[in-house]
Amino acid sequence: DRSQEQHDYVLADFSQPDVLKSQLESYMQHKKAVHILVNNSGGPPPGKAEEASVDDFLEAFRIHLVCNQLLVQAVIPSMKHMGYGRIVNVISTSVKVPIPGLGVSNTIRGAVASWAKTLAHELGSFGITVNNVLPGFTTTPRLESLIVSRAQNAGISPEAQAKNMKANVPAQRFASPDEIANAIAFLASPSASYINGINLPVDGGNTPTL
Repeated sequence: DRSQEQHDYVLADFSQPDVLKSQLESYMQHKKAVHILVNNSGGPPPGKAEEASVDDFLEAFRIHLVCNQLLVQAVIPSMKHMGYGRIVNVISTSVKVPIPGLGVSNTIRGAVASWAKTLAHELGSFGITVNNVLPGFTTTPRLESLIVSRAQNAGISPEAQAKNMKANVPAQRFASPDEIANAIAFLASPSASYINGINLPVDGGNTPTL
């Protein structure tokens, strides 16, 4: 009976990994088990890699990789004890093909993908899988800001820019957040027990690689 389920949460600022680590340690002292971990953080601001500061890269690295590492380290002991765990990282199709205008994001997302693949090898024997979901264009505020930025650079309206982007997707549309969530839910389920260390694009066929 799902009406009897109870959930709790930890509120933390990912720009402060030390604070996150302390909160996780306190939380896990009272948590018997964690079966599923989904890492999903808003991407770094758009911009060219050549124009990004060192601090821009360091901040993104802390938020997207260091904090992911802290979360994984917090939940792995209970997953190993149970012989079951699902870790799903929501990153980007840029790990297959870098996206123009997202220099810092392309760099950090690639680092997260390699980190996840390494963990998949290390944890597979414990019944723990580590996979990445790569969303394509999805109707979120993040996409809206990207459309506006690209429209300004091209000297066209946001509506025209959105139409051009949809035209390049075989599905001829943007994804809904639910479609990304469905892929995450599958990888987090027992049905995905023999899927480990993959990058799964959920992009309507837009990524031009296998």
